[in-house]
Amino acid sequence: MIMKTKKNITTLDEMIVKHYGEKGTKKRVEFEKGFENFKIGVMLQQARLKKGMTQEQLAKKVGTTKSYISKIENDVKEVRISSLERIVEFGLGGKLELKLKL
Repeated sequence: MIMKTKKNITTLDEMIVKHYGEKGTKKRVEFEKGFENFKIGVMLQQARLKKGMTQEQLAKKVGTTKSYISKIENDVKEVRISSLERIVEFGLGGKLELKLKL
């Protein structure tokens, strides 16, 4: 449901509906999937920076390349769950938790 605000002001939800359609449409599902991949990259980057690590240091810890870490952080490459788990657990000393919503 789109709620009108002040004249000439569009909310984020209104803009998403306008450009990507209502929830459940193909274009909207693709947009939301892309946004989830973007969030993973941002969370990984924030965790790495919080640990005071460079991309190269993290890559060496988990046996991959700086380029691969960079591609994940910059939403250029989708990451497999097993790879993300290895990066989080062995590289950052954390724990990966997943959640399903139905």
